[in-house]
Amino acid sequence: MTTLLLLGACMMFLAVALGAFGAHALKNKLSEDMMKIYQTGIQYHIAHALGLLLLGLISVQIESSSLIMLAGWFLFTGIILFSGSLYALSLSGIRKLGAITPLGGVAFLVGWVLMAIAVI
Repeated sequence: MTTLLLLGACMMFLAVALGAFGAHALKNKLSEDMMKIYQTGIQYHIAHALGLLLLGLISVQIESSSLIMLAGWFLFTGIILFSGSLYALSLSGIRKLGAITPLGGVAFLVGWVLMAIAVI
């Protein structure tokens, strides 16, 4: 679906922009621990944005495109919750924000399971 491809492209743009921001603007402002947390957010953001692009390409190949679309929305939600909470935690230092991160991880898992079901 073009929606997934557009969403994936936008998420990749954002991941690259945030990665560059972290590498250049935050390098000397965050502690080593907070920088690792930020980088983990970037790593998962990029991986799952690529997943959105993959789902967009797969959706034109299989009949279960509604499941693929749902999987994409779960990956997108995972990016927002998982990576977003890590970005917020690393920039604010508020450790309680880490409680949101597992919800994003579950969204990632659901998205990948839905993809598996759709292609089966």
